[in-house]
Amino acid sequence: MIYRRYSVPSIWQEMDRMQREMNRVASAFAPERGERSRGTVNFPALNAWTDDDVEVITAEMPGVDPKDIEVNVVGDVLTISGKRSPEDPDAEVQYHRRERVCGEFSRSIQLAFPVDSEHVVAGYENGVLRIELPRAEADKPRKISVKTA
Repeated sequence: MIYRRYSVPSIWQEMDRMQREMNRVASAFAPERGERSRGTVNFPALNAWTDDDVEVITAEMPGVDPKDIEVNVVGDVLTISGKRSPEDPDAEVQYHRRERVCGEFSRSIQLAFPVDSEHVVAGYENGVLRIELPRAEADKPRKISVKTA
């Protein structure tokens, strides 16, 4: 005689399934990426790297007019803010998909070290903002010579 083993889902498997389903349903009501509630964290996308003398930040901002970008350094916090203006298609145009977000944005990050804010350089080319932040002289490591008596 052949016995088939039928498994009954455990309560934990059922809870996991219900959680996945609730997440799926809730995501249909969540704001689109880039809307005020969540998009300010994600836009603009940033890269940051350092060496001994400078920190470099690059930010992708396609479609943003450079005169609409503001860069501020206060202490060890860099803030990039601005706005991306919407395209103005003809009034009779019907969108089939609209994913490019427009409006104001602001993003702040803590820098790796104190910077000399008087010598910060920012440039914008091909939709990428590049900011070079030189390390403050007071924060640079100093070699101390040891004297013998």
